[in-house]
Amino acid sequence: MNDFRSRFEVMGILNVTPDSFSDGGEYNDIDRALERARAMVAAGADWLDIGGESTRPGASAVSEQEELNRVVPVIEAIARELPVKISVDTSKPAVMRAAVAAGAKMINDVRALREPGALAAAAQAVQTHQVGVCLMHMQGQPRTMQEHPEYADLIGDIHDFFQERIRDCENAGISRSHIYLDPGFGFGKTLRHNYELLKRLPAFHDLGLPLLIGISRKSMLGQVTGRDVADRMPASVAAATIAMLQGAAILRVHDVAETKDAVQVVTTMLNGDN
Repeated sequence: MNDFRSRFEVMGILNVTPDSFSDGGEYNDIDRALERARAMVAAGADWLDIGGESTRPGASAVSEQEELNRVVPVIEAIARELPVKISVDTSKPAVMRAAVAAGAKMINDVRALREPGALAAAAQAVQTHQVGVCLMHMQGQPRTMQEHPEYADLIGDIHDFFQERIRDCENAGISRSHIYLDPGFGFGKTLRHNYELLKRLPAFHDLGLPLLIGISRKSMLGQVTGRDVADRMPASVAAATIAMLQGAAILRVHDVAETKDAVQVVTTMLNGDN
């Protein structure tokens, strides 16, 4: 768990897809993806999160082979060239295995390893390559998750979900030291849910695991500011700053340089550095 004195890490988002909500189509060939990866590493990214299938509401499904074709060459190229940790954003067991073999150090799964074969694939990757796994909370499925999200107890329900998934991971052979948690901003949650979640992130600290937070450019920011996706950088940095103060460990963002500045300010304030 982040104790406000450990080092915050920034994870740059690199979607090699034609239809992701913010950068779809911008980096879906290897040369442009690598150029973007270089820029984010130069800006200070500790991680790059490579995704080959959009999880925005209403997005089309992608075949296993298509996702492999999109992400594996990019991971291989980045791993060869750049001094950065790589995460793969996928729910497919075959993609998990291939991405880890290509150099990925984390499996970041919006479905929290609930797809058939995913838990076993992740456990094998952890045991063989010592990678991390990130378990994200989502109510429903990406294509329908925002239709009518409801909770009896938002924080309690997410907390219970994490406890169950952590237990399943441990039973499969994944030790707690390899697990990260993502409460899933925007994944089956209303505007009110999202801001309550941001305010109450410390409610998950008792689980003793680092929180990976992805709020960057999301609709919860646009609904408040009235800004289009491309103009949500200031709001994204504000949300990242709040998340740090609430105990986030990794910030998954589009705007790496600006977020790194926020990290420096928050770290200096919390550590009392001069």
